[in-house]
Amino acid sequence: MCLICMEEVSASEVTTMDCGHHFCNTCWTEHFIVKINEGLSRRIRCMAHQCYAICDEVKIRSLVSARDPILSEKFDRFLLESYIEDNKQVKWCPSVPHCGNAIRIKYDELCEVECTCGLQFCFSCLSEAHSPCSCLMWELWTKKCHDESETVNWMTVHTKPCPKCHKLVEKSGGCNLVCCICGQAFCWLCGGPTGREHTWTSISGHSCGQYKEDQEKKTERAKRDLLRYIHFHNLFKAHTDSFQREAELKETIQEKISILEDNQSTFKDFSWVTNGLCRLFRSRRVLSYSYPFAYYMFGDDLFRHEMTKIEKEIKQNLFEEQQQQLHANVEKLSLFIGEPFDKYPENKVEELRMKVINLSVMIDGICRKLYECIENDLLGSIQHSHHSIAPYMSMGVEKASELSICWENEA
Repeated sequence: MCLICMEEVSASEVTTMDCGHHFCNTCWTEHFIVKINEGLSRRIRCMAHQCYAICDEVKIRSLVSARDPILSEKFDRFLLESYIEDNKQVKWCPSVPHCGNAIRIKYDELCEVECTCGLQFCFSCLSEAHSPCSCLMWELWTKKCHDESETVNWMTVHTKPCPKCHKLVEKSGGCNLVCCICGQAFCWLCGGPTGREHTWTSISGHSCGQYKEDQEKKTERAKRDLLRYIHFHNLFKAHTDSFQREAELKETIQEKISILEDNQSTFKDFSWVTNGLCRLFRSRRVLSYSYPFAYYMFGDDLFRHEMTKIEKEIKQNLFEEQQQQLHANVEKLSLFIGEPFDKYPENKVEELRMKVINLSVMIDGICRKLYECIENDLLGSIQHSHHSIAPYMSMGVEKASELSICWENEA
């Protein structure tokens, strides 16, 4: 007898869970359908009173699929989602539109991976691959680039609020008497309201002889911060644009190789070109993201109290020296890769081949040293630092391979 529906059923229509409780298949199925529709999967409990045992997933799938195959597929999807949510080593690919893939890593959570859909991303924060920036640095940088923070800085430097309507006013001439569109005249130097009558040296009924040091310091700092941000943003943008343009070289390189193969050139191996192009992509990406890193590493936002002024200057010089070496060699490699080697004589092609190979090895070594400098000399010396970075991968971001999953059956 089933103690749920109080009906007598044959033994073949009864299912027993691992806890020992057994009920008829109809009651089990209705119980599972309700729980699945509620969004449960791995934590569906036994129906017995005060029994907290979790039901066997294989038995759940078997009973539900016999009644509703579509709901059984929904249960499998819930199982997969709950497995991913509960497992720190598995995360969904953040591609948009979503490719439907989940990535499982074997070792350190702090790494960068490439999904089979082609998207490269940081496994820790699920944003685009941003090493050598830490996740927090990259979050701050993207927010700074997309929100209105720098617009506010510009307005602080170049505008002042009207003392009457409080709208921001930009001074267009050299005179310090400024008139708002509401009709209120005010002094540009101190921001106080004034009359309209004035000369080149004074404004009637107004004197701003008091020096407001705090406001002056605030304006100067805003101006300095704005110029510093523009400097690093321009460098970051320039190398990002170069990376996008160089990505278009891949098709051009293949065309040049095809031309040489059709001309029956004595050169049969053109891996030096493709390897050099891959090295260019990887090193250009490292160089691009090194500028947001430098912006926060040597700025006042994150590590103001972690380094003395002298320590910061020494570390900044050390970092910038390696950064400049990488920049110079990356530009040189970009120049070599872009040469029309398909039109060169064979002796010049051989000369270019050796240049590309040697330069690629040199750039790989510089990137490795740059990462060592960041991990050991810069971030390694910071106490209580939450700014670990993904390790340097000489062969590029590791590509995920498909993993076939087979559901376990009762047999």
